[in-house]
This record gives sequence, C-alpha cells and structure tokens, in this order.
Amino acid sequence: MVTIIAGGTLLVGNGQKVESGHIVIENGKIKAVTTEQPNVPSDQATVIDASGKFITPGLIDVHTHLGIHEEGIGKEGHDFNETSSPATPHVRAIDGINPRDKGFEDARRAGITTVQVMPGSANVIGGEMAIIKTTGKTINEMIIKYPSGMKAAFGENPKRVYGDKGKLPVTRMGIAALFREQFIQAQTYLQKIESGKEVERDLKMENLAKVLKKEIPLRAHAHRADDIMTVIRLAKEFGFHYTIEHCTEGHHIANYIAENKIHVSVGPTMSSRSKIELADKGWHTLLALRDAGVPFSITTDHPVVGIEHLMTSAILAVKHGLEESLALQAITLNAAKHLGIEDRVGSIEPGKDADIVIWSGDPFDLRESVELTMINGEIVFQCN
Repeated sequence: MVTIIAGGTLLVGNGQKVESGHIVIENGKIKAVTTEQPNVPSDQATVIDASGKFITPGLIDVHTHLGIHEEGIGKEGHDFNETSSPATPHVRAIDGINPRDKGFEDARRAGITTVQVMPGSANVIGGEMAIIKTTGKTINEMIIKYPSGMKAAFGENPKRVYGDKGKLPVTRMGIAALFREQFIQAQTYLQKIESGKEVERDLKMENLAKVLKKEIPLRAHAHRADDIMTVIRLAKEFGFHYTIEHCTEGHHIANYIAENKIHVSVGPTMSSRSKIELADKGWHTLLALRDAGVPFSITTDHPVVGIEHLMTSAILAVKHGLEESLALQAITLNAAKHLGIEDRVGSIEPGKDADIVIWSGDPFDLRESVELTMINGEIVFQCN
C-alpha cells in the first residue's frame, strides 16, 4: 500500500516552502513530492488529509543522552559517564541505551525522529556514539549509523570530575596532555599494524584508530573559546575530522571557525548558566555563526533541556533574530549534514526515509502542536 499525505503546507527542510503539497510514501521511503494530485488508484492508497496543516521533515537532535541518561530514576539510569578513567574510548553508547526510556516517547510526541546519543562529558575521551531513530523495541532496530563519532570533552567537566579525585586531569593543560598521550599511543598502535607487525588487540586503540583513519569524526564538547581553539589545534596536529559540540563562546571566534570549515552544534541555550564556562551563553551565538557562514545545528543536550523542547529552542532562536528557514534547517537538513546522514533524512525529498511530522498549524507558533509523527512510513504518534 501507498500512503499519501495530501494538501498541507510543506516546510521541506532545505529552505523551500510548498503550498498544497502532496507526499507519496511507499516502502518506508518518500517516493514523490508534488503539487499535483498523485496518480495512485484510491484502492491502492491510504490518504492522510493534511489540508490546513503544516508538514515538516522529522526533527533531528544531533547531541543527546536519550536512553543512556534516563530521567527521574537516579543512579540506576545514569549510564552515560564511565568515570572509572578519564580516557574510555572503548565504551559504546549502544551498550547503555534503554529503548524504553520515557524520553523516546517524548521525542516522538514532539516530532523528533532521529537523534545522536553519546556518552557524557566527564571524560577527556568518552567513547563511541550512535545515530538512532526514536522508535523501536531494541537498539539494533533503531540504529541508523554506528559508530557515528568518538566523544571528547574539554574544559570544566573533566577538570571537576578528576580534579576532585586528585588525579589527571586537574587543569586544561592536563586535558590536552592526556588527549595527546592517548592519540600518540593510537598512532603507534596503527603504525605497527600497518607495517605488518603482530600486536595484541587493544580495544581502546582500535577505536581511536577509527578517528585517525577518518572513519568516524571526533565530536568535541567545548564551551569556551579557548577550549574550541585547543580542539582545532589538536585536530591539525593529528589530522582527524571533527565537530564542535555546544560552541557556547563560538561568537567570539566565529570567523576562525568558518575559516576551518567546522560544523558545530549549539546548545542547550535554554538551560541556566550552571557553570562558569556558560557565563556568556545566549542566542547571539547563532547569529554570529550565521553571519560568519558557519553551518550549525541546535541541540537540547537532553536531558539538560527536555527533548520535547527542540522546536521550542528553534522558536526562541527566531525570537532573538534568526530566520525561520535557518532555524528549521538547524534541526532538519543542517542537523543531518552535521551527522553525515543527509542522504537519508533531514528534508522532504524523494528517496529519503519517510520521517514526516504533521503540525496543527505553523510549527513556529508555540501554541501549535504535533498531530502526527511518522518514522520510516509508519505512524509512531498520533494525537487523538
């Protein structure tokens, strides 16, 4: 059977707006997008009338701890920071994600269909992350891309966690030194393998080698401008691909970020200034990055800000001066590009996954709500 979503205002995700559009869905994929009546016999199609509604691609949050930092259950739900060591590149987010976390239901109700789930920021090197859909009974059926990156963290968090224990790293110098030490070890490990020498398997080094070989990017938690500069310096030293996560003081060095062609995620801007390195947090960061031509995404860092407020964050960015089209792209197509999955999700275009959201009205009006969320052509939430 074919599904047709008929007659809504399409916000495509790439900056285009289509009035009275029709989306033809078959086998979990978008088959066609047209303003003409689709030529499909009525007995072969399920038609969803979206007249007077707005339709967007499924929303994407590039930086979350969904399922790995469960809300409201304390230590039992905290599986996102392996704080037994400041360098844990061998741990994998998929081994800690609980698909039954209530946050996934909240995500679907809010139109969020794809998220990247990563370890926390207690460790200098935190482990591998995954990109998943927000529906499924097992992590295996949810995965879009694994691994999708290696987590690293700079600044206050590693300093606080390990400084309080009286062990390296206590300073920002120590963070960078530990990072270099780990990657130099990985370089040596990789060189031995490439030269044909027999080496004992080392899961830590194997995973860091994926970064050195540019199979996966480093995704670096960095708020302060000087920490962002440290990441850039290390990337040039070791030659890996990377993104900046949070980028709170990115407005101070926006042109330099643009020169280095870095994708960044910004947020959670709705949160409080809970630590020193967030003192200059604000929506002005997005405006400065826009002006410099830096590609950016907006994130909730769930559960720091609830996943259900991803669209709220985009609305607030618009309230503070960002164009609606850019705000939507920051949680759709630009977010997909940040993750390297723009061939599958992020816009309403033929060939992509049928991840679709129908809204009661303009999604940039906070009074409007999600009426239907579809993932891979299947309805996963519908308002009664």
